[in-house]
Amino acid sequence: MAQQAQNSGLTPVNNEKKHSSLRARTITSAVYVTVWVIMVVMKWCIPHGNVNGGWGALGFDAVFCAVSVIGAFEFLRAIENGKGMGLRISTPQRSVTIAFCAVAVPLYVLVEVVPETTGAGFLAVAVAFTIYTMLLAATSVFDHNRSSVKGTISCIFCMLYCGVLAVMLSSINHLGTNSMAAILMLFMGSVLSDTGAFLLGSTLKKYVPLKLAPQLSPNKTVIGAVGGLLGGIAGGVLAFYVMYLLGGINDEIFLVRFNEVFLSVKSPTFPPLLSFILIGLCTSVMSQIGDLFESAIKRECGVKDMGNLLPGHGGVLDRFDSMLYCSVLVLFSFGTIF
Repeated sequence: MAQQAQNSGLTPVNNEKKHSSLRARTITSAVYVTVWVIMVVMKWCIPHGNVNGGWGALGFDAVFCAVSVIGAFEFLRAIENGKGMGLRISTPQRSVTIAFCAVAVPLYVLVEVVPETTGAGFLAVAVAFTIYTMLLAATSVFDHNRSSVKGTISCIFCMLYCGVLAVMLSSINHLGTNSMAAILMLFMGSVLSDTGAFLLGSTLKKYVPLKLAPQLSPNKTVIGAVGGLLGGIAGGVLAFYVMYLLGGINDEIFLVRFNEVFLSVKSPTFPPLLSFILIGLCTSVMSQIGDLFESAIKRECGVKDMGNLLPGHGGVLDRFDSMLYCSVLVLFSFGTIF
């Protein structure tokens, strides 16, 4: 056995670590998918009432708020511990940054679910972002010995990256029409893109070893990126047929329509399936860019993972970075095409 391990270039200890890491990654992925399926069922099945997106949609909002807050903790910890970053972040600045990331999603949801203020959620978040940015600037001025301009700018970026993008996710969850289809596209597009990149990359990288971005992520290959694009397309197709089979399109019902959830198509420009395929393809591109950008942050900070909350995946940002990047594209697509 030891001889076989040596011939394969792996020691028994390294081989055991590799299998343990893969097992942890698989278990975490299974839990992740299970939670998302539960959230989808809640959103689909719990009656809407007067809540834009349905009472069941609040489960997704809770997840997105957690991503925002935990992601902010991870981001600030990484850049503060970064070697040679040359920035200082004071305790008040850290508190202000995390506070905004904690209130951004609830503020948006509270404004959107009230019928009289529906549509003003982004305005409320924009005002809050401005106020919190001014607070960061004030703390930088009056506590300059323990803060720096670079640190202040990093805090502002953290509020955008973790807080505002999480609001984009929540906005998808509360679209006036097709929010269910958009959530399915977001989830299936990003997950299958990651899965396709991993499967095709790990299988064919020894035959096609060309690196995608060797300076940022040496393990990512061009063939893996192709697998990600194929996975994104597959995610678009899967999201479309789930909506088509279980909700129907406009007045057309294929199997069943429960709780009046269906795909509303108004634009005659593209066939719905083609639209989902194109959105899935673009979602994969954004997903991979988001993943590479996260790799750039980690390389600058000198850390392997943003956190260790999710075994086999690292931190929350390591898992949700691609979804945060996809949020703007999915929101724009389902807000304009359909």
